[in-house]
Amino acid sequence: MTRLFNEPAAFADEMIEGFVASHGRWVRRVSGGVARSTQSSPDSVALVIGGGSGHYPAFAGLVGQGLAHGAAMGNLFASPSAQQVYNVAKAADNGGGILLGYGNYAGDVLHFTQAQDKLRAEGIDCRSVAVTDDISSAPLAEKHKRRGIAGDLTVFKVAAAAAEAGYSMDAVLEIAERANDRTRSFGVAFTGCTLPGADHPLFTVPEGRMAVGMGIHGEPGIAETDIPTADQLAELLVKDLLAEVPDGLTARGARVVPILNGLGSVKYEELFVVYRRVAQLLAEAGIEAVDPQVGELVTSFDMAGTSLTLFWLDSELEELWLAPADAPAFRRGAVTATALDAAQLAAGNDVAERSIPVASGVSRDAAARVLAALGAAKAVIDSNVDELGRIDAIAGDGDHGIGMERGVRAAVEAAADAVERGAGAATTLYFAGDAWADKAGGTSGALWGMALRAVGDALGDVNAPDAGAVATGVADAAAAIMNFGKAKVGDKTMVDVLVPFRDSLSEGVHHGQSLTEAWGTAAATAQQAAEATAQLLPLMGRARPHAEKSLGTPDAGAISLALIVRAIHNTFAKTKTAENTPVKENA
Repeated sequence: MTRLFNEPAAFADEMIEGFVASHGRWVRRVSGGVARSTQSSPDSVALVIGGGSGHYPAFAGLVGQGLAHGAAMGNLFASPSAQQVYNVAKAADNGGGILLGYGNYAGDVLHFTQAQDKLRAEGIDCRSVAVTDDISSAPLAEKHKRRGIAGDLTVFKVAAAAAEAGYSMDAVLEIAERANDRTRSFGVAFTGCTLPGADHPLFTVPEGRMAVGMGIHGEPGIAETDIPTADQLAELLVKDLLAEVPDGLTARGARVVPILNGLGSVKYEELFVVYRRVAQLLAEAGIEAVDPQVGELVTSFDMAGTSLTLFWLDSELEELWLAPADAPAFRRGAVTATALDAAQLAAGNDVAERSIPVASGVSRDAAARVLAALGAAKAVIDSNVDELGRIDAIAGDGDHGIGMERGVRAAVEAAADAVERGAGAATTLYFAGDAWADKAGGTSGALWGMALRAVGDALGDVNAPDAGAVATGVADAAAAIMNFGKAKVGDKTMVDVLVPFRDSLSEGVHHGQSLTEAWGTAAATAQQAAEATAQLLPLMGRARPHAEKSLGTPDAGAISLALIVRAIHNTFAKTKTAENTPVKENA
């Protein structure tokens, strides 16, 4: 369990602050994460990596000469927002293009893709590589669905070395993709991990048992066995990995980098005992181990577990793997680095205050009601944060509650600032949506940010919002979420609530109901739809590999949406809302 923390919601920020204070030789703090504090070659490709915090030394520990140029750091087990990725990328840019590297998780894919699109729109050559090394998370035929675990290191290291050597963007991307294709990982866990402030671990393993194939965000394993001996564990890991040799290769005569990775609570001495047998088994298979790595390289907070990665080399990959590097958590060879000057160190930390467009009086009044609605959403999430986390932990990583809490709190603060400065309804929603996406991270953060922006587009900053405009905004939000997240009704996501809520709201407005009446009916429909997700199997996201575990439990995202729309209805009932049909006093 985590013993040393202050406010759980502030843990990631305080951790980054302490990391930078203790590793200023390598990194500097920038908005969204960290970047090198040393000079990089002009016009070279910059590698920007990232993901959720809680995996140290990934990702910040891999920033330095010969490795990454920057790391976008989300909250614990939550992907960084698109804005965080964009900010770090801008701070790390050398003028030769930016390669984004991350693990293949839905939230990371969404946010890094958004950041990539924004950078490209500015004329910056930006590409991406999503690491897919975990063989337990999907079959080989669906390798593109696999998640990234300790194999992040191999992909990031060779891509960074190629960039350092002056490779073009096309060549750096090809190297990264080749490394990803030649990297395989498999892991086990003996206990779950517990986030700061949580009473229980994200998942548990019975005493004397071992979860096989777990994920680094606390996703439960795909199987469970008795705890083996160290030699038996080595045999299990090697056997499963050698059953999937990359295309065109054979085990005998191959040169492979083995990485035995500790996930947080397994001692180095134990890892060495396991690696002793791993080395024997690789030699027996005719494989030459090159530069073995044993230690904590990609962790899962305080999880007790280990993973084995095999990185199958060719001559170019081997040269890049062995190239010098100097980062806080990964060093080899001799590297000469020149520190940035004071002005360069400060670059990337400035966040300009956003301007407020001129708004009409009626829209400013509506903005105050938007703030009240967001305040109600915050109150209901604060009251249910633990339960939302518990539901999410059944088959996911258990961070939905705290992610929603961070997001809605940030949204309220941003909306309050906008209202105080005279913003209209649309601008207030834009501020709130961007803050929600930025602070919440994860898939839900991106989707809620997108939803608020869509509603803002429909309301505008001039006209008095009416029921029709609100219904249109909700419909646009649903379309944006389904288009971007690719979820549909039946996939056991928030979409299973959003679509019936949208349909009910639109129908009520179409038949002349006031917004309060139509929203109230739609909120009741949303509640029923949320409860009905208990009978669905998840077809998307981190819960997908553990679908059967969630049967009988509703989706956390669906529940949080239903709670919020009900809380917002209560604010409608307390105020007169400008709409085509006057609000009935008893609505």
